[in-house]
Amino acid sequence: MPNLDVSDLNTVVAVLGTFIILYGIISVKIKSRWFLSEALPAVLIGIILGPISAKFLDSSRWGSWPSPEQTSAITLGLTRIMIGAQLVIAGYQLPAKYQLLRWKEMALCLFPIMTIMWLCTTLCMLATVPNLSLLSALVIASCVTCTDPILSQAIAKGPFADKFVARDLREIISSEAGANDGFGFPFLMLAVYLMRHANGDGSSGEHGAAAAAEVLARSAEGVGRLGGGVGVAIGNWVVETWLYIVLMSVAIGVLVGFVAGKALKFGLHRKWVDSESYLLYPTALGLFLVGICGMLGTDDLLACFVAGNAMNWDGEFLREAEARHDEVNSCMDVLLNFGGFIYIGTIMPWSELHQPDTTGLTWGRLMGLGSLVLLFRRIPAILCMYKFMPNVCKNYKEAFFMGYFGPIGAGAVFYLEHTRHLYPEVGRGDEEETHLVRVMIPVV
Repeated sequence: MPNLDVSDLNTVVAVLGTFIILYGIISVKIKSRWFLSEALPAVLIGIILGPISAKFLDSSRWGSWPSPEQTSAITLGLTRIMIGAQLVIAGYQLPAKYQLLRWKEMALCLFPIMTIMWLCTTLCMLATVPNLSLLSALVIASCVTCTDPILSQAIAKGPFADKFVARDLREIISSEAGANDGFGFPFLMLAVYLMRHANGDGSSGEHGAAAAAEVLARSAEGVGRLGGGVGVAIGNWVVETWLYIVLMSVAIGVLVGFVAGKALKFGLHRKWVDSESYLLYPTALGLFLVGICGMLGTDDLLACFVAGNAMNWDGEFLREAEARHDEVNSCMDVLLNFGGFIYIGTIMPWSELHQPDTTGLTWGRLMGLGSLVLLFRRIPAILCMYKFMPNVCKNYKEAFFMGYFGPIGAGAVFYLEHTRHLYPEVGRGDEEETHLVRVMIPVV
């Protein structure tokens, strides 16, 4: 006898399929007339069908042993796959040897411009979020400093880009978004290490022994206050973040991308590679790097973008993909965006956006923060630096456009979830840590 099976898997697959079908019917109107990407409609559908409304999609109910705590792990894993696969695609779609050709512009985007963005966003946080320390503001600001590589593709390609945006400007925005999503780690970890190693406990007696035992316990968990001072913080930041996370990720990306490109050429010359496998190669490379870098504890996003550039360093991969009329990777982009942004819509923390008695956050403060971030996070940095990169940003109008268009999206969600794993749970840390953990989710 037939039985109804309204399981979470069936519900999720049905909702995703329905949305893709309905979106596809009016996709030209959405993209060519309204100049919208798939992200906004997907988020709205996630909100409507999520726990706050229809309750069709609720990640806390998924799995054989569901729990509310699993949402954080699901979010981190989903955003890593979603961004990593698309960063390989964004990397190979740039012109051959692009990073060598535009090294000066990329250096400006990744160092002075990102630093100014980080500090300006920190000031916006301090001005609007109550009881927030400077280090806490630096931590939260680092989560939204990077420009989202997925949303950036809305002006890097498509009808709006072809009609209104100069090619050089599109390419630098796409390249910057791909690289700085991985380069957010130095900013995040500098603030984390300064907070983690601040206020070293130098007391003695029973209190000192208890404090020492707590520090050892936290050290084993890798979260919370560890003491040691600024010197230890800077040392760990240089060794663990720059040498291990950043430089090792770049090395892995270069090695994997170069070897993968050579192996693919070897197979092509012998006619061993069919068209489907060739066009799926970037997605497969992204999944491989996300897994390997995740196991090693390095920056998988940066490795994915570097690998995409290395694979197409001589331009042959992109030429061959265009000759084969590649639409596979564009479809993979869209499919990942549909699923990822619907999910992001379902996990919006609506109940935490207005808590004047606990975090001090209100709707008015968050709207004010959003306005300040929109005005001051990126525009001042680009306007200060655009004259140093005339090859890609030719006048103040292009500079204003480049400054205004710095989307915050899935990358910020990834950094938020990564940051949550670096601090104790609510109530287990000190007052500063507890307040940071409570406010960073609704703020981001």
